Amino acid sequence: MSRSCGTLRQIYVLNVSTGKIMKKRYYMGIDIGTSQSKGVVVDRQGRIAAFKAVDHDTVSIRQGFFEHDPEKVWFHDLVYLIRALLKEGGIRSEEVISVGISAIGPCVVMTDQEGKPLRDAILYGIDTRAEKEIQLLNQRYGQEYFISKCGNSLSSQSAGPKILWVRRNEPEVFCRTKMIMTAASYLVFRLTGRNVMDYYTACAGYTPLFSCEDMCWDVEMCRELGCAGMLPELMWSDMPAGTVTRKAAELTGLFEGTVVNAGTSDAAAEAVSVGAAEPGKTFLMMGSTAFIIKVMDRMERDVRMWSAPFVFPGTYSLSGGMSASGSLTKWFLEEMAPDVQKEARQEGVNAYERLSKMAEKIPPGCGGLLALPYFCGERTPIFDSSAKGVFFGLNLNHTRMHLYRALIEGVGSGIRDNLNVLDCYGDLYDEIVTAGGGCRNRLWLQIISDITGKSQALKEITVGAAYGDAFLGGLASGEIDREEIEEWNREEARIVPDESARTIYDRWYDIYKGIYTSTKEYMEELDRITKDEKEENL
Repeated sequence: MSRSCGTLRQIYVLNVSTGKIMKKRYYMGIDIGTSQSKGVVVDRQGRIAAFKAVDHDTVSIRQGFFEHDPEKVWFHDLVYLIRALLKEGGIRSEEVISVGISAIGPCVVMTDQEGKPLRDAILYGIDTRAEKEIQLLNQRYGQEYFISKCGNSLSSQSAGPKILWVRRNEPEVFCRTKMIMTAASYLVFRLTGRNVMDYYTACAGYTPLFSCEDMCWDVEMCRELGCAGMLPELMWSDMPAGTVTRKAAELTGLFEGTVVNAGTSDAAAEAVSVGAAEPGKTFLMMGSTAFIIKVMDRMERDVRMWSAPFVFPGTYSLSGGMSASGSLTKWFLEEMAPDVQKEARQEGVNAYERLSKMAEKIPPGCGGLLALPYFCGERTPIFDSSAKGVFFGLNLNHTRMHLYRALIEGVGSGIRDNLNVLDCYGDLYDEIVTAGGGCRNRLWLQIISDITGKSQALKEITVGAAYGDAFLGGLASGEIDREEIEEWNREEARIVPDESARTIYDRWYDIYKGIYTSTKEYMEELDRITKDEKEENL
């Protein structure tokens, strides 16, 4: 196949065994996450030539506010990963044919005309600052309007209310804003000088600014929110946004003219990485948060979920996301088990694997202890930013490992909540494809299967979104076909439900649901009191 854009270059290497001249070509993928960024370089057959990861902090300046510095976090990680990958793999920059980009989303980055951020980026649904703006828009238009026009209701995941928040609370920033981007858009802009966004992120995350009926930005709503002409150009994720500029090449070490795809959100790229981006597939991403995507050949709307066109033309998604999953195990390790973390570090073993082995001794149901995993509020299907984390049923026989297991069982119940909604739309097989860092915790995966009754297919390569980015970049270069992902990444294992455990979890699930319903009013009141106290202390 021919390159769709960019500087065409042929890299040759002599195969000593055959005496033939061979082409040497690689595809790079970069993913910027909530607390960690990853990069990968693969060859034409999808084999990993280099992999690198780097951790970073997420700033919470006050309750409900979560931000990243686009330059010091996102672009810093991008440059570090690119240079580290080239060095680790012994790869010359001219051998890299394309770069695929994904990142957390939807985020809000306000920039000037040159693309320089005017404030730190506002993160996705874990940031709940725009509650008043959501109420204001709902009162003016009504929830049904947004479902009909945009495909989604307003929630903490929606970028539109956060843009309005900046306009109302930081007018000096808003007046200077010329371009608005999400995280992937910012990185693609830094590489190519072009501000673009994929259709999936625009529809699923930039409510109410995107019209799913017309598949374009809603001009009237953009004017209403004051951001007309500021939003990115819309593209599909397998399309080339442009090529690496000379300036970007100097900063990153990439070859000038390397193809860069339009980018996408991390969950979509991760679905691509395991071959779960085609209609009929259901994907579960287990990372700092949990994300569930059902891919279809038609658009469906449900007030409890997010609807959007997906990665490729002719594909659609109905998706849900929890506000916390892996972040809960990180919290537990740091706050409740620092001794385990210290011992694991000294012995050179994984602390989370040690926690899992300890938790295996606790039977299903944790001796009557249940946990609501709403430590950061909750996204789908309840859309409740005031929801709180809860341990229910504690007694003196419970240990910290009961607490740990209750947390991961609580996440399993939250995933069941989402899958119950997706089941309403048919074509959902009793199997999901699971990926993400949580796949290393096989106890957790077993618990999820036991609670949901779904089998889980695991693939050989679990690098995550970065691997899907490498594939998408290859598609953008014109050198790879969509069907090839099945050859790149084959099934390695399958998790099947334990029916005896399922019986126990079925009984606990009704109680789990009842705890939230019974305490929702008190959660809202506690949220109001806490926010009032925070405001008084500012």
